[in-house]
Amino acid sequence: MNTDILWNLIAPLIVIQLILAVVGLISLYKAESTRGPKWLWVIIILCGNLLGSVAYFVVGRKDAS
Repeated sequence: MNTDILWNLIAPLIVIQLILAVVGLISLYKAESTRGPKWLWVIIILCGNLLGSVAYFVVGRKDAS
């Protein structure tokens, strides 16, 4: 059984996930209002991995109108 981890494939995904999470949390902190409670979006961003951050940017943010 081969247990070698292909870090050259996994590392970019981990970096993208961390960048999206940090940018999402900063955006959430600066937002005056969101669709849903902010504490719930923090949990979704942190526990939802890559999809949690994307969900916040697509669904959670309200337009600044």
